[in-house]
Amino acid sequence: MRLRTTAQWMLASMAVALVMVIVIRLNFGPRERMVNALQATARWSFALFWLATVASPLRTLFGSKFKTLAQHARDLGLCYASAHLVHLGLVVWMFMVSVPDLSRQFVIFFGAGVFWTYLLAALSFGAVSGAVGARAARVLRIIGVEYLSLVFFVDFNKDPMEGGPGRIAYYAPFLALTIAGPLLRLAALAKRQLYPSRLAAS
Repeated sequence: MRLRTTAQWMLASMAVALVMVIVIRLNFGPRERMVNALQATARWSFALFWLATVASPLRTLFGSKFKTLAQHARDLGLCYASAHLVHLGLVVWMFMVSVPDLSRQFVIFFGAGVFWTYLLAALSFGAVSGAVGARAARVLRIIGVEYLSLVFFVDFNKDPMEGGPGRIAYYAPFLALTIAGPLLRLAALAKRQLYPSRLAAS
C-alpha cells in the first residue's frame, strides 16, 4: 500500500511539471517557451528537493509538529527525482534543437547533479543501500544532498541583480532556501550530537 501511494505521489509530481510545460507553451511565444519552462520545472523540482532534505532536520530541531513531514521525506525525494525528469527532458530537447554555448565545466557541473539526483533515488531503496552498506549509503546521501544544494544555489545565483527589482524579488526566496537548507541540516546534526539521549526519548 505504501509503495502504491509513493508511486501515485511520483506520478502526480511529474504531472504537475508536465502541466507547467503545457501551460507555458500555450501562453508564451517561441522564444520565451523554453526559458520559462526550464525555470518553472527547475523551481518545482527544487521545492520538492528542499522539503525532502529538510524534513528530518525540521523534526529534530522543532519537534513533533514536523513528524508527518519527516515520515514522508523519502516520498518527497522520489517525487523530486520524478518531477526532475521533465526538466531533464527539456534540457535534452534544447540540445537537440540547438547547441547552447556552454563551457565544458558547466556541463560537467550540472551533469554531476543529474548523477547525484538518481543515485540518491536509487539509495532510497533498501536493496541498493544494503548492497553498498549502511555507512557508505549515509556518506553518499550527505555528499549528494549538499552537492545538489550547491547546484541549485549556482543556478539561482546566475546574474540575480540583472533585470531590476522584479528579478531580484523572484530569485531571493529560492536563494534564501538554498542557504537555509544546509544550515538547518547542520543545526540538526549539532543538536543530535549534543543531546542524543533527549532526542532518543522524543
